[in-house]
Amino acid sequence: MALYFKKELEDTRTTIAVWQITETEEELKELSSIPSDEMEEISFIKSESLRKQRLAVRALLDTLFDEKVYLSHHDNGKPYIENSVTNISITHTPKYVAVILDDNEDVGIDMESLDRDFSAVEKKALSEEELEDLDEDRKNEQLAIYWCTKEAVFKRVSSYKVDFAEQIEVERFRVKEEGELEATFIHKDGYEEEFELQYMTFDRHVLVWLVG
Repeated sequence: MALYFKKELEDTRTTIAVWQITETEEELKELSSIPSDEMEEISFIKSESLRKQRLAVRALLDTLFDEKVYLSHHDNGKPYIENSVTNISITHTPKYVAVILDDNEDVGIDMESLDRDFSAVEKKALSEEELEDLDEDRKNEQLAIYWCTKEAVFKRVSSYKVDFAEQIEVERFRVKEEGELEATFIHKDGYEEEFELQYMTFDRHVLVWLVG
């Protein structure tokens, strides 16, 4: 499929790009310029779907960068590009992979399929106030947006052992095709960081991102 869509955010140096995974594993390898050590790491992944997701991320990066990029991860799992100052966040599902890039600001992104059951999110990730805001008619979609929002904040903040229910608060929102979200991250010392996020839905998927 190659690039599914690419979005340049207004008044920023931020790029969001999504790749739809329709290729075979071998086709993705041919499309990707992967350093040998990373290719060896991917080869040890037992799940074919996860291998394809990793390869699709690589194919997407090759589309976005003029030069070969060397992708690595900090100890907390946050990805970074060794040979570029560009900040990056990555997310993937069995059908799509997405990245957000910004040369100046920290970023976070998350994506989920709306066909997934998000009932477990109620118990482990939502506060009592957030639970009270759930709409039974669109509950699963709302839970998906809550989860992606908290994941995007978590990726941006890069803290260890975060309690999603207690430390990430999402302001009440109405489910739409696309919209804005507000969230607060409460550090363990009590310091609060406020974030503005955006989201969109496409092909039974929800994508949430933040910059700054």
